[in-house]
Parts: sequence; C-alpha cells; structure tokens
Amino acid sequence: MNDPGLAALLSGPTCLALGTGNATMTHRGLPVSWGMVTLAFVLAAALWALARTPAKGIESQGVSLGRLPLIGPGIRRLTATPWVLISLRMFLVALFLLVITAGLFGTPIPERNLATMLTWNLWWAGLVFSVLLLGTAWCAVCPWDALAHWLVRRRLWRRAEPNNSLNLRVPRPLRSVWPALWLFIGLTWLELGVGITTSPYATALVALLMVVLATVSLALFERKAFCRYFCPVGRTVGFYSQLSLVELRPIEAEICAHCRTLDCYYGNAQIEPCPTWLVMGRLTQNSYCISCGNCTQSCPHDNIAWRFRSPAAEAVVGARPRWDEAWFMLILLALTIFHGLTMMPFWEPAMRALARVIGDSGRLLWSFSAGLAACIACTSLLYWGAARWAHRWTGSTMPFRRFFATFAFTALPLAFAYHLAHNLNHLARESSGLGAVLRDPLGVHAQPLSLAEKHLHHLDTWIPLDVLWALQTGLMALGFVIALQIIRHRGRSALGEAGQPAWRLAPLILFACAVTAFNLWLLMQPMVMRF
Repeated sequence: MNDPGLAALLSGPTCLALGTGNATMTHRGLPVSWGMVTLAFVLAAALWALARTPAKGIESQGVSLGRLPLIGPGIRRLTATPWVLISLRMFLVALFLLVITAGLFGTPIPERNLATMLTWNLWWAGLVFSVLLLGTAWCAVCPWDALAHWLVRRRLWRRAEPNNSLNLRVPRPLRSVWPALWLFIGLTWLELGVGITTSPYATALVALLMVVLATVSLALFERKAFCRYFCPVGRTVGFYSQLSLVELRPIEAEICAHCRTLDCYYGNAQIEPCPTWLVMGRLTQNSYCISCGNCTQSCPHDNIAWRFRSPAAEAVVGARPRWDEAWFMLILLALTIFHGLTMMPFWEPAMRALARVIGDSGRLLWSFSAGLAACIACTSLLYWGAARWAHRWTGSTMPFRRFFATFAFTALPLAFAYHLAHNLNHLARESSGLGAVLRDPLGVHAQPLSLAEKHLHHLDTWIPLDVLWALQTGLMALGFVIALQIIRHRGRSALGEAGQPAWRLAPLILFACAVTAFNLWLLMQPMVMRF
C-alpha cells in the first residue's frame, strides 16, 4: 500500500474499510479510554445506589418564564399570539414541499439531493436534540399536521365551524399508542431494511404518505387522533419529551384550580380545542402535549407559559405507567440499539451469513427482519427477566403487570441518551455539504461524491473530536444517572418501607448497567457512514 492518499483514508478519523470488492467509509468510534472512564463511573454509581436506601423523587417545580421579572409579561404575550407558530409552519411547509419536489423530480444520487440530505442527515438526526431543548415544539410546527389542518379545516388558524370532519370517535382498540408503535417499527424497517435513506424518491413517497395519513385521520376522527395515537414520530417525540428541559405548564396553579370554563380543553369561539384531549391544570407529563399553542391562545387569564425544569423531574416522579406506554418505551430502546447495530461494519456480513443459512436472497429483507425481531425480543426479554426477578426479591404486593409498567420508564433515559450520543456523531460528521445541496436542491447535472470528496466532507466536523467524545460520554452518564433515579424513586413503593435495603432492586440496576455498557461498546465501534 504505497498510495499516500489511500493511507490517509485508512488511518484518519474517517476510515476506508476494504471488504468483498466494496469500499465502505466509516467514522472512528469513541476512544476506548473515554468508554472505560464512563463505564467506571456507571459501575461506581450502581454500587452507590445499591448501598443506599431508595430515594424520594425530585421536588423542584422548575422556573416558569412567565414569572420572570421584566421579560415575563413579554413571554406571556408572545405565547398568546398565533403568528409566531403560523410563520414557522408556513416556512416549514414550503421547505417540506421543496423536499417533496426534489425527491420526486431531482437526482437519484442521495448525497446530492435535498430530500435525502435534509431529511436523514439533518432533520432525522437533529430531531432528538430539539426534544431535549424544546420539548414537543417540533409537533407544533410539523408540516404533516399543518397541511392536513389546512386541507380539512380550510383555515389558517382560526376555529372552523363546521370543522369539515366526520368527528367520529376513535375505535377503542386504536385508542392507545400501539398503532404508532407498529408504524414506528414499519418506518424503521423501511429506513434500514429497504434503504429509503438512500433513495430520494422513496423518501418523498413516505413523506407524502404521512401527510395522507394525517389528513384522512383529521377528516374522519374528532380533534387530532393522528397526533395522539397514530404518528410514530410524534409519539417518539412525546415520550422523549418526558426528559426535556422545558414544559408548557400553568404559571399559577391556583388560577387553573378555580377555572370553570376550561378554555384550554374546549377552546373558544376563535381557537380550536386541545387536539389531544388535555386539561392544562391537570397536566403532569409532556407525552401527549404537542405544544400547538391552542391553550396559550385561548386561556382567558394568560396563565400558561414555558417552564425550565430538571430533565429527570417528569420521568422520575410525574409520569404515570400504562401498559401500552411501557411497551413503547421498551421497544423504543430496542430500536435505538438496532439503529446502532445496523451501522456497524460487521452488520452486513452477518446478514449475508444469516441469508445463506435461511436461504434468503435478493435484498436480504428476511434476514434483516429476523435481526430486527431478535433485537426487539432480546431487549424485551432482558427487561422482563429483570422486572420479574425484582418483583420477587422486593416481595411487592403490586400486580406484576403494573410493576412491569412502572419500572419500564427506566428504558426511556437509556434510549434517549444513546440516541442523542449516536445522532451527535451523524450531525457532527455528516452535515457538511448541506449548503451546496441547498443551492442546488434537485441536484441538476450532479455527480456522485468520490471517496476523496467523502473523506474531506466527513473530516470537516463542526465540533472538535475531543468535544464530541466528551459530549457523548456525558450524555451516556446522564442517561444512566436518570435511570438510577427512576429505579430508586419508584422502588420506594415496591419495597413498601423506606428502610428496606436497595439491593432488592439489583436486577433493575443490572439491567440499566448492561444496556449502558452495550451502548458504550456500540459507540466505541467504527460506524458506517450513511452516504
């Protein structure tokens, strides 16, 4: 190997893996030293938790922006006006239509087409960071919902009477997050199995399908059943937002307690009712709030504003367990792990080996589907075993089904932390070149990137590698700490008395340790680039 350019590719932060006739670009993984330090912290924190009695939850109520001096009144007026959200929705709808146009009529080269670059390299990778910082704000400006609303209601924002919907009740079997979960698994299958991330045309078709589903749902059912029950992205955002730094809540609880009109729920002559059937004065978790602004605009007391809080406050204390939600969180954890696995260099050879065993051919969809099912099953069985073991050790009188759902919140920070750390790698290394695609969104007369161009693109990270690794390990440590807080707080009710030893919760702590260790190992492996 005497070519100095090729030697640089093989040895640099972005590497070239030579396999069976194909070249694969990979990112360098998290250095072993960073991973070992994080793992040592995880083990020390776990031992500390085992030695201490279970703790009470977080008591901090956060800081309401509406109460702040000087800027508080301005914040209240800003949240009560519809024009900020309307402007953002119009901008994102225009961008969305450009993405559709590029996907349907632009170049099929994914790294040269706005549809694939913007959807998968920026939006899909960056969405979880918007949840951490802004809660469910994405749902407030979602172009799928905006287009559906304008097509069915035929109003830009004011209440439509009649509202042009059949206003049917959602059938009872669909009044859960199971539809969104199955759609999320299907979206994962399309993304990673069929490979729509490398097809601008398929990306555009899936985006259009989501608009159709949102529109049909709004035309058939009362309020916004798609946002509440069916949207896979919205429900993922909703569950992750239980770990957000912000929440939309009453400024003064007493005002809501004495309110008799409940305009936040019913709306008024100008403003639509809450699309997801929520009463602001009783709201304790972000899961189903889509930050649409209806409550802030209809409240006659201007008593609703954004509030800063601890990212652990809701998942540790405020959130209430439900069976369908427990499974959504567990499978969300499994799917985040699966995303990481499919981007490992060993994934494709493993799928080809499995295909030879089971007689799969063509695009290896049966092999991929088996791998997806196995990841979901292994994660679920690992948690089920830990919960069953802990249920027996604690001697809890709580029915196992409720015990299972109560501690399933442990999976949420583990999934969110790894999802953030994994996507940070994508954003830091793969967002380069987006400016050129924005200047030519359809990729007219574009040529595929050469290996050298790809190498230069991925070397151009917008944050130094040491900062990237520090952020990744910090996120993993924070996710584990929040998981420990959830186990310790919810363990108080399982153990009955605060004085009982915490080691009875060891199976759940071991589950959190095992998942964190495996995710750290994934981060330490070289990761195949998307394009």
